Amino acid sequence: MKKLSLFCISILFFFSCDTKKKEAENTPTPKEVAIADVSQDMMESAVIYEANIRQYSKEGSFDAFTKDIPQLRELGVKVIWLMPIFPISETKRKATGGEFASEIEDPEERKKYLGSYYAVSDFRKINPEFGTIDDFRKLVKTAHDNDIYVILDWVPNHTGWDHTWLKTNPEFYTKNDKGEITDPLNEDGVPVGWADVADLNYDNKKLRKAMVKDMQYWLTEENVDGFRCDVAGSVPTDFWVEAIPQLREKKAIFMLAEAWEPELLKGNLFDMAYGWDTHHKMNHIAKGEETVADWDKRMQQIDSLYEADDILMNFVTNHDENSWNGTIEERMGEGAKAFTALSFVAPGMPLIYSGQEYDMKHRLKFFEKDEIPKTKGDMWPLLAKLGTLKNTHVALHGGKNAASYTKLTTGESTKVLAFKREKDGKKVYYIGNLSKEHTNATIDLSGAFTDYITGEKITFAKNEDFALRPWQYMVLLAE
Repeated sequence: MKKLSLFCISILFFFSCDTKKKEAENTPTPKEVAIADVSQDMMESAVIYEANIRQYSKEGSFDAFTKDIPQLRELGVKVIWLMPIFPISETKRKATGGEFASEIEDPEERKKYLGSYYAVSDFRKINPEFGTIDDFRKLVKTAHDNDIYVILDWVPNHTGWDHTWLKTNPEFYTKNDKGEITDPLNEDGVPVGWADVADLNYDNKKLRKAMVKDMQYWLTEENVDGFRCDVAGSVPTDFWVEAIPQLREKKAIFMLAEAWEPELLKGNLFDMAYGWDTHHKMNHIAKGEETVADWDKRMQQIDSLYEADDILMNFVTNHDENSWNGTIEERMGEGAKAFTALSFVAPGMPLIYSGQEYDMKHRLKFFEKDEIPKTKGDMWPLLAKLGTLKNTHVALHGGKNAASYTKLTTGESTKVLAFKREKDGKKVYYIGNLSKEHTNATIDLSGAFTDYITGEKITFAKNEDFALRPWQYMVLLAE
């Protein structure tokens, strides 16, 4: 009797388990929500963030940056550009001061020098200084989970002196009359000054194929969303004509050229280029070397050089500017906030560089460990406000279907910058005294407005005088 009971229980248990198994098989497995494809709509309202992983935190790791990604959404960030994440060559590794680390006798002192991110020894590996490939994958997933795209800083013009190609494919490199591989040279044959890297020669067809293959790897295997290409203008344009369509065949991507050349934006090549001359105008105006009239000339120059659907990146700082030319305060002084707001409101896509959101007031070391501040001061709330407006207001669209830009006449054409951005009947105005002097001005504008930054209500009567403090600016929305 006991045997029969045990047999019955076993049968019931089997059918119960089988039923549960079938129910589980019929229950759809929740799918991971993927980030939407890179699109032109995204580019209209995006803010881009340059992440310096080494200097972002005390740890200098992927993980330390990853945990802060969700709060970057507060700043309107839609694209994270990671400075090079690849291993750095030991051979001819640069140290602060311009010497090679290998020339430093003290081994403990020598350890301090981590070299330039742009002296890559392997395009398919992760710099162990930052963590592991799994740490990197977690970073990308966290960004995607927060609707933020990730692009890699790619270095196509040269490699570090430890790169495998120097042994396996020396024909990939530029050589002098003696057959020696050279560092990058100017057109007159004089070295550029980048002695820690070896120059690549794009006359070689196999190099082109190898470079494209390495770039495709990160798109297909590691799910990144595009590239910021270092000194893209120094690489033959016909390589980009050949390479970028092959990259776009793999997935929708965002391509940023560290270059100003309009031809790199033609057709389906790069989506965005650097607004270097726009940036230089801001620096010069801040120092009193140029005036608002020169800004107006720059806007006219953009209209003549670029097509309507070309995108330029606006910035008040980046890794080069900060380390080599000075902090925002050094270059722009009390005008820092006025120019920061201008970088968001002017046509194009604004950039935030690591530390800018934390009021960073020092130049980051380039070849050794440093650290950005992590205390929120004046800049975080300003960037958050500007980022929200950029993300949500159609009149600040700056992509391939950008809002219009119209200069407004003022009575102080050399000191007061005033313009209107408009799209689909929506308008945003920028008015700024870009000088260190108190000034009275008139403006070809009338009506009631709200200063988006301060919340103050402001009424203008056409051609009526109004006063502006030094570096005072307004971002106006119509009532």
